[in-house]
Amino acid sequence: MAKTGRTDEKNRKEIAAMNRAVLGRLRSDDAVQVLMDDGLQLFGIPDFFSEDECERLMRMIDKCARPSPVFDVDYGKAARTSYSGDLDPLDPFVRTLHRRMDDLMGVEENWGETMQGQRYAVGQEFKAHHDWFDTGAPYWKGEVALGGQRAWTLMVYLNDVEAGGATEFPKAQIAIPPQQGTLVAWSNAKDDGRVNMDTLHAGTPVIAGVKYVVTRWYRARPWY
Repeated sequence: MAKTGRTDEKNRKEIAAMNRAVLGRLRSDDAVQVLMDDGLQLFGIPDFFSEDECERLMRMIDKCARPSPVFDVDYGKAARTSYSGDLDPLDPFVRTLHRRMDDLMGVEENWGETMQGQRYAVGQEFKAHHDWFDTGAPYWKGEVALGGQRAWTLMVYLNDVEAGGATEFPKAQIAIPPQQGTLVAWSNAKDDGRVNMDTLHAGTPVIAGVKYVVTRWYRARPWY
């Protein structure tokens, strides 16, 4: 237990150092819109992916989508009713988009997990949850060895949705509707590297149409 505690503390220090660098970079980038910077550190960039890139990603998601998994925590399968699939990290097109995200963050490519595509039909949703890992859960030992905590989330909307499908942060009282090509980024940690409860968020139910997004999570050290 003591060894795990030392590992957790080291990981928090790594996240804190990463946050200082990434936040400074985002706040000084004229293309980045600061959506919230108090409690929740939330940023947006319109047209981060082009229409053609979004269309191509949606076709790729349709080929790899399967019922979305969830970690065995306090919400079960009913909490996430979408379809999802990991995109091929060796695909040259996917790597190009990875590198664009990496350049935004100022980190190496292997700090980010493989981009995951998600598709939501009418009525499908992802109920309120956090992206960070529960360090008291059985799966944490495996995750800390694979790269530690998920420090940042980057998500890109691939299409406009007729109705519903917003990303809602209930504690921060902000919701972001789907807009094709728009990137939304947030830190999952506080300045000291501890997990941030204010990052609780939900993919609200799609009311009309289909919603496509891609998500990429960044660790504070190389992800294996």
